[in-house]
Amino acid sequence: MIIRFLRKALPSGFFDVYHRILAWSAAFVYQHPSRDIIVIGVTGTSGKSSTCYFLAKALEAGGAKTGMTSTAQFKVADCEWTNDTKMTMLGRFRTQKLLREMVNQGCKYAVIETSSQGILQHRHKEISYDMCVFTNLTPEHIEAHGGFEQYKKAKIELFRHASSLPPKSIEGVAVPRIAVLNRDDEHAKDFALPGFDRIVWYGMEDGADVRAIHVNEAIDRVAFTVGETAFNVHTPGRVMAWNALAAIASAEALGISREALAERFNAIQGMPGRYEFIKEGQPWNVIVDFAFEPTALEKLFDFVDRFKKDGRVIHVTGSCGGGRDASRRAVIGRLSAARSDITIVTNEDPYDDDPRAIIDDVANGAAKAGGREGETLYRINDRREAIQKAMELANAGDFVLITGKGSEPVMAVAGGRKIPWDDREEAREAIRVVKP
Repeated sequence: MIIRFLRKALPSGFFDVYHRILAWSAAFVYQHPSRDIIVIGVTGTSGKSSTCYFLAKALEAGGAKTGMTSTAQFKVADCEWTNDTKMTMLGRFRTQKLLREMVNQGCKYAVIETSSQGILQHRHKEISYDMCVFTNLTPEHIEAHGGFEQYKKAKIELFRHASSLPPKSIEGVAVPRIAVLNRDDEHAKDFALPGFDRIVWYGMEDGADVRAIHVNEAIDRVAFTVGETAFNVHTPGRVMAWNALAAIASAEALGISREALAERFNAIQGMPGRYEFIKEGQPWNVIVDFAFEPTALEKLFDFVDRFKKDGRVIHVTGSCGGGRDASRRAVIGRLSAARSDITIVTNEDPYDDDPRAIIDDVANGAAKAGGREGETLYRINDRREAIQKAMELANAGDFVLITGKGSEPVMAVAGGRKIPWDDREEAREAIRVVKP
């Protein structure tokens, strides 16, 4: 409330200066750690966390220690822990502190998921990025930016920032500036700025430097070939092939052999909260996934459609509060009603917003798309009860999708509180209760 009041009361340029001062101060306090480590920024609309995870693991194939900050996890060398902050990109002081810890622990690389909101607040300033990775761009998160073009401009700012930095060397070895771009995305060309020493293109279409061919999906993995090297990614979904390709292209550009990367990927046994199957002996399928944007949800539905045979799709969904893209709520509802057989709308992360109002916004969108109250559409305030209801409705061969939170360990509620929560554990408990 205080921040909202100050934003209205103070001149518009005040917060811009404030954020810049914070960024410089944080870097100064922690002695500019990004100057002593190779920093890789990953940005885009979706796939950022998965790409960060794959890349941090892939870089270890070269024998180096790696650090990472992402929506899902933090990592400093061999120590990994879940991100419970509800922030994609941490504030300046926490980011610089983590970078300092990575340097002190002997990490060679730091992978930083860099959000457009973080860029708007200059959290990327005073970070010496060496590589920028672009996943994709779709019209999500645009309310805070004032439109798609402004949102895109914020993403490009990371690449502009990195390409304009002075030359960097670590222990006397020059570190090149590299941009890694998704050839299959129509907006990628706008990120190919001239200040980079090298631009690497990845994708599945002609013209990609690192191109996946013979893409083969299974219910528990996606396999493909790059050149003559076969890759097995033990997280399902065709979208994961793009995320893995981004990591492969980035690691290869940093000198790690394709063969070593293939061996490394084969050893990565899935990602927490991303297309994660929950198995408690039930005759139906349960997937917990972080997807909360329409584009990511569409890809999840596409994946399920390829494997569900005669089963139904039961979707447990909701939407965030806290002023986050309110217009997205009805879109999610319409999409769920169109792509699933049963939609259960429930609480997600309301923050200080009225949870029921959020649920109604989503459910009303579903109703307009044909959802029938009490038959194919349910409004259940309590997320635990909603998950329980989904399991009660499920039959053999069905797919229950629980989306929006993935492996997040907390739920953000009123008053700035974060209560313990884990969709995966709630799903397991619900299955145990109703399993025949």
